[in-house]
Amino acid sequence: MAKITPGEFMRQVQAEARKVHWPSRQETVTTAIFVGLMTVLLAVFFLGIDALFGWVVSALLSAL
Repeated sequence: MAKITPGEFMRQVQAEARKVHWPSRQETVTTAIFVGLMTVLLAVFFLGIDALFGWVVSALLSAL
């Protein structure tokens, strides 16, 4: 592989950065709200599953 100079490397980085599609502010806000909502929903779901399993284990252990 051929060695490239630091200047050429920076030009290549800038050329690639120009190709990136940056999201708009609205897209960023919408995505952040969706991620926050999904995080809360999954947290509640796993809290419920954990409570259910805890109850089952307690019931099994108290039956012994």
